[in-house]
Amino acid sequence: QVHLVESGGGLVQAGGSLRLSCAASGSFFRLNVMGWYRQAPGKQRELVATLTNGGSLNYADSMKGRFTISRDNAKNTVDLQMNSLKPEDSAVYYCYSKLDLPAYRYLEAWGQGTLVTVSS
Repeated sequence: QVHLVESGGGLVQAGGSLRLSCAASGSFFRLNVMGWYRQAPGKQRELVATLTNGGSLNYADSMKGRFTISRDNAKNTVDLQMNSLKPEDSAVYYCYSKLDLPAYRYLEAWGQGTLVTVSS
């Protein structure tokens, strides 16, 4: 099992910055993928950014250049630095992880979500 706990959401004015953090715990050595997704009211959950333990990055186009993902493999944490925030970035942000298992299986986990609200 993998348990993810996010922190760092809140209210910020447009143009401001926030940093989200996520800590993973459970019975594993190292998570293959850690990252962030978000879901705005009335919309589907969408990718923000993911980072593999080998360093491969994947960002949503709308967030490139504004958001930066980083992780500490030793501590099993992943952070998301969000700059130049826009009102359309307002959403619940979810931490995500993927753990590869034997026989091509995998285990995905989600955090409980942290609310980010950007005021105009």
